[in-house]
Amino acid sequence: MPSHLSADRPAAPPPGRGPVDALISQTRRLKGEVDAVRQDTPQDTADPRERLRRALCDLALRQLDDLDRHLAQLRDDPPAAPGRLPAPRQEALLSRVGSAEWDLLTDEVRWSGELYRILGRDPAAAPLTLDELPSLVCDEDRPRLTAMVTGCLVDARPIDGEFRVLRPDEGVRTVHMMGEPVLGADGSTASMWAVLRDVSELRRCRRAVSETRDSLHRQRHAAARTEHRLAVELQEAVLPTWHGPLRLPPAGPGTLDLAGAHLPPSTHTRIGGDWYDALELPDGATLLSVGELTGHGIGAASGMAMMLGAVRGMAMTGTAPGPLLACLDRLLDATAQPVLGSAVCLRYRPGTRSLLWAQAGHPAPLLFRGGTGRALDAPDGVLLGATSGASYGQAEETLEAGDVLLLHTDGLVPGHAGATAVRQLLELAPHFAAAHTAQDCVRAVVREFGERERDDDACVLVARVTP
Repeated sequence: MPSHLSADRPAAPPPGRGPVDALISQTRRLKGEVDAVRQDTPQDTADPRERLRRALCDLALRQLDDLDRHLAQLRDDPPAAPGRLPAPRQEALLSRVGSAEWDLLTDEVRWSGELYRILGRDPAAAPLTLDELPSLVCDEDRPRLTAMVTGCLVDARPIDGEFRVLRPDEGVRTVHMMGEPVLGADGSTASMWAVLRDVSELRRCRRAVSETRDSLHRQRHAAARTEHRLAVELQEAVLPTWHGPLRLPPAGPGTLDLAGAHLPPSTHTRIGGDWYDALELPDGATLLSVGELTGHGIGAASGMAMMLGAVRGMAMTGTAPGPLLACLDRLLDATAQPVLGSAVCLRYRPGTRSLLWAQAGHPAPLLFRGGTGRALDAPDGVLLGATSGASYGQAEETLEAGDVLLLHTDGLVPGHAGATAVRQLLELAPHFAAAHTAQDCVRAVVREFGERERDDDACVLVARVTP
């Protein structure tokens, strides 16, 4: 809105017809394009997204209609004569826009014909003064109108606000008022002009859009809660039911004392595809595996279930860790949805305490012995699903009684990864040396890292070699 007007300042000349006609043509062309989008949107549909789309189209069309009428009035109506408002013309004047001027020096009030219709007044009646205008307004909105008018007359502040009027024929209507004071030669307010617009339909459309958006948000929130619950249930069904203690094989020298834990994210974010597992094989060996898939939600949880089932099935057939990971890589490469994963698989023979293992872009197992710890030297192995036909190397390690192996997924140490996370985990060596069971070691990990804020879930698996 322009700055305060002076009573003797000449009005600006109206724009030429040519540019306005061009704007009208552009507006009508845009209306046709928006209407085409609206026609392609189903009218009677239960899909909240389609309802929101149609409501937005309706709102856009109404606003473009208003713009079209405004431009037509700007093109067709002649400029007002000094001290006189233009007479309304039914074919050119906006159906929902009126104007008024209150002269404070002569107490003269001038209303356009459309303002009478907006406020539901008899055109033969005298226009209302500023003191009488609040009588048409809803009780709750009168203080707002009074404050706007007072601020304009006393402090020369522009008016820009809405209020509701009570019409005897159509009930309550919402009116938007914009106005400014006209200053006299001495700087005092000589008169006040205003443009009033019936925005009832616009507000109704905006309410409809807002309600539809809120409904869509609630449905999305409910769907997210359902997905989270299903992902949690699937994860709980697939991950080992034991957390510790577990001994594999159940008896004999050199067996593994096992314990594991799943650490959920701090907030109710979507569940990831992290897993850990321990499985006794037919030949007496034990398979340990830890891994994770990219993504979150039910898709990641179902992918994790598929991967873990494949790991167990191939391990039971005697597949070694390296070829097993190569099979997992081909499995991910064949899935419909692109996904990446990482994993580490270990095959432990209790008779010789020998460990054969392979990794696919995953943190190496940590070996703790005699109060110190180190990461095992990792064989070659790229992320699962990263490239077709990948091969995975294998490495061997001989363990001793009392050794502790720690396997984990990324995110076990919140806010840290790579060498920094490994360094913090290796600092648990004194706690592991004093621990009597694998479960004690897991408790130390959870006590150190489980209480911190974490953005993603993580898994940890601890294996302790018994005498």
